[in-house]
Amino acid sequence: MNKKELCELNTEELEAVITGLNEPRYRAGQIYTWLHKHGAKSFEDMKNIPVSLKEKLSESFRMTIAEPVEVLISKLDGTRKYVLALYDGNVIEAVLMRYKHGNSVCISSQVGCRMGCRFCASTLDGCVRNLTAAEMLSEIYRIESDIGERVSNIVIMGSGEPLDNYDEVVRFLRMISDKNGLNISARNITLSTCGIVPNIKRLAEEGLPVTLALSLHAPNQKKREEIMPIAKKYELSDVLEACRYYYNKTGRRLSFEYSVVKGVNDHKDEAEELSSLLSVFGKKERGGREGAFHINLIPVNPIKERDYQSPDRTTLYRFKDVLEKNGINVTIRREMGRDISSACGQLRRRHIENAGAGSD
Repeated sequence: MNKKELCELNTEELEAVITGLNEPRYRAGQIYTWLHKHGAKSFEDMKNIPVSLKEKLSESFRMTIAEPVEVLISKLDGTRKYVLALYDGNVIEAVLMRYKHGNSVCISSQVGCRMGCRFCASTLDGCVRNLTAAEMLSEIYRIESDIGERVSNIVIMGSGEPLDNYDEVVRFLRMISDKNGLNISARNITLSTCGIVPNIKRLAEEGLPVTLALSLHAPNQKKREEIMPIAKKYELSDVLEACRYYYNKTGRRLSFEYSVVKGVNDHKDEAEELSSLLSVFGKKERGGREGAFHINLIPVNPIKERDYQSPDRTTLYRFKDVLEKNGINVTIRREMGRDISSACGQLRRRHIENAGAGSD
């Protein structure tokens, strides 16, 4: 029998399981606390749960999800990159970033990705499968256990397109912000998307005020299609309209991510075009209220399978200056863990390649 993951159950579902086993309802609360506050890794960790109940649960449920198999630690800023092994042998990446305001973790939502963005290593082998909410939770729990500290901010920006795994991602968001669990505020969570229009609008209705980060990467539809194949399915105008809908529903400031690629989307004229595009967008938000969005410039991290290169600093700052002169709120993403490197998906890919070589 293929056992289910116990950590996947929300409070109501866990109560139903416990009462179905003719056990008192309060046991569900105890077990939920062990799973989501204490990060229990096995049934044996649950010290105040009767052995008989743990035996019953173990017949239908498992508790082995993600375990670190490789960890790189930056000597520059303490950033940690994890390769985590799942129960079925697949591996994923997660990253811990340390800031003055707290610990932030970037998690994956899929094993691989099928969006096909030209600069990203995560998508090179396509999408193997979606992660469950439990597996996403375990990325957080395993890192907290490893460092012995609380995580205060979450970015769903690792391997995968979160809105391509909509139901499990929403379940994850509800559970990670559950007051009976880690209780991380939805306002401390950022979800990054390539722009799946219907699901941006669905997310706006969920009552989960997470920050939405749109992977924009181009100032027009034609250029966006060159960089991001998913853009052929959703027109940029429709994507921005969905972002507008999300903002007006949630009141949460939007983030536009723009990976700057040498000779591809870094020209001054493209900065002017981007300024125009976003100025029009901003003027339509809640009567032109300031602060509806900001743009985050990301110097592309080269991967060996592509010929995309990062722009020089002069070009990057010239691009930023054009945006600022046109009244756009813009930042350049701080590079964390430069000495342990690698773009999203590269560490996982390297680990798989090394494992394959070692099995010959």
